[in-house]
Amino acid sequence: MKKFNSSNGDPSRKFDKYKRNSDNKSRPSGNKPLKTEKNELPEKREYKGRGKNERPVYGTVEEKDQKKKPFRKPYSPIKRAGKPGKGKSDNQPEYNLNAIQKTPRPEEAEIRLNKFIANAGICSRREADSLIEKGEITVNGKLVTELGFKVSRKDKVTFKGKSIRPEKPVYLLLNKPKDFITTTDDPLERKTVMHLVEGACEERLFPVGRLDRNTTGLLFFTNDGELSAKLTHPAYEIKKIYQVTLDKPIAKNDVDAIREGVTLEDGLAEVDDLQVLSLDKTILGLEIHSGKNRIVRRIFAHFGYEVTALDRVAFAGLSKKDIPRGKYRFLNEKEVINLKYLNKGKNKKRQK
Repeated sequence: MKKFNSSNGDPSRKFDKYKRNSDNKSRPSGNKPLKTEKNELPEKREYKGRGKNERPVYGTVEEKDQKKKPFRKPYSPIKRAGKPGKGKSDNQPEYNLNAIQKTPRPEEAEIRLNKFIANAGICSRREADSLIEKGEITVNGKLVTELGFKVSRKDKVTFKGKSIRPEKPVYLLLNKPKDFITTTDDPLERKTVMHLVEGACEERLFPVGRLDRNTTGLLFFTNDGELSAKLTHPAYEIKKIYQVTLDKPIAKNDVDAIREGVTLEDGLAEVDDLQVLSLDKTILGLEIHSGKNRIVRRIFAHFGYEVTALDRVAFAGLSKKDIPRGKYRFLNEKEVINLKYLNKGKNKKRQK
């Protein structure tokens, strides 16, 4: 056995010495209590997106994200000529929709209260009936719960203590870029689609439906609550066309299976058409009428594909032709009338 002299000492004791020194360094000085799991503050977590399996991914909130400056709008969707009115676009059209009404209504004519509320952009007529029944609407200071109650433009109608008036209808089409959230307000001050249409008109607008943060393409805006309800209701089967880019070529049997319909965790996802657009079979054209959340990405994830790019090229018969990315345009009168009559026969299916 190897002997150790007294100057070097026992190596096991030397190791204990280093261990004691490291323990002393880690031990807090004074009477401060040791930091335990109980008095540690929990880390803040936020939604980071979705993984390849389309499941949500969460991560810790970085300190720099909490202190970031408010977003400054980098786009100028409409070029202004001269000095127009504040907040009003030069290209905002005036719509004469009397052609699709049974009889033109004068200012003094009475209309049903639910239509008055829908014309103000609050909600659809059916949802307005629910607000009336719940006693959330007052007319000239009196609570109204009677369905079918009629008002004129001269009457003062209030909702949640605020006066509402029918606004001039506005219909706008945006070619959404990436990294913009489809919401009217975001507490984290991230970029939203409302920054892209800011200043387009004096009337307030809201997006119809949703596009993911990383999805580009057509997004429709309006203050017409009745039309918005129609375009988002599944009974009307509003068609959308997407250009889908996959991470790998798609197999022919998967194309056939998707065309027949895919059963996901929330039910059957029907596909109207699917076409392969590129020679490498990674770029596809998909036509679908379902409005379920992230439906396109979930369909391909079901077969083991990751959607690397998704662009909506058509919505409700409207295309993004001549609309550059990040820009918008107002619909013309003919396009608005077409939307009003779109899938009109489907209304019978909704009433059943």
